[in-house]
Amino acid sequence: MGAQLRVYRRRIKSVQATKKITKAMELIASSRIVKAQQRLEASLPYLNHLYAAINAAATDASDVSKHPLMANTENRTKAAVLIVTADRGLAGAYSSNALREAEALTTNLREKGITVVPYVVGRKGVGYYRFRDRVMAGEYTGFTDQPTYANAKEIGKDLLDAFMLPTEEGGVDEIHIVYTHFHTMTTQESRIRRILPLEVVDEVVVKEDGALPSALYEFEPDAESVLDGLLPRYIDHTVYSALLMAAASEHAARRRAMKSATDNAEDMIKSLSRQANQARQSEITQEISEIVGGADALSSAR
Repeated sequence: MGAQLRVYRRRIKSVQATKKITKAMELIASSRIVKAQQRLEASLPYLNHLYAAINAAATDASDVSKHPLMANTENRTKAAVLIVTADRGLAGAYSSNALREAEALTTNLREKGITVVPYVVGRKGVGYYRFRDRVMAGEYTGFTDQPTYANAKEIGKDLLDAFMLPTEEGGVDEIHIVYTHFHTMTTQESRIRRILPLEVVDEVVVKEDGALPSALYEFEPDAESVLDGLLPRYIDHTVYSALLMAAASEHAARRRAMKSATDNAEDMIKSLSRQANQARQSEITQEISEIVGGADALSSAR
């Protein structure tokens, strides 16, 4: 019985050490979620104004459909897919869900006769593609939990260069992003977003008094030149927004996974403590029985 009790105590100490680690990781993830949310909220006003400026420039341009970033190619043969995963594990099914969504998108595009060119962010995604011997056009690691605009600009430049390059020379006809959208601390979902080519929608907005809305922008030298300068920034900031969303989702998923691990460790400690107490009680009972039995034997011998 003594050996069994020692085994239980060693297991309890081991689980307690693991619980301390998971609890610390839970607290760290909780603090980083707040910082990630702040960075995300700080980036949204610029993105909204950028969308408004692009909309105004596209409205004022003479023929926006001829712009290379807005031209809708009918016979598309190649598509770039940017997949955002995590650098580290212990985040539940965060990376797995993004990869599963990317696989579904890849299957859908291939059924349409479109070749998929993957660009992968995060060591988990890179390892997934390398294990399956799949060629990646771009690999980006080391910043998924705290992405910067420089990281997004590097990715955006690679995607834009591939889009501007003819398909005969290795370019692509469209670009998709697969990332995890952050709703709340407990709710995140994997999403697919096509960022290029941009869709041009002809829409006439009329005010309540029946008059057309007046122009809010004046472009110098012209709307086409302004559009050429704004669209690359749109690509970079769209990628940056997706990275920030994914970072907040990663921290939320890690916090939830670590909290579940901590709760499971507490339950295991309670179960092991109960078993250790039973083993100790059995050992005490056996010792008492041996003492009583020895006393009876001595009295009988006398």
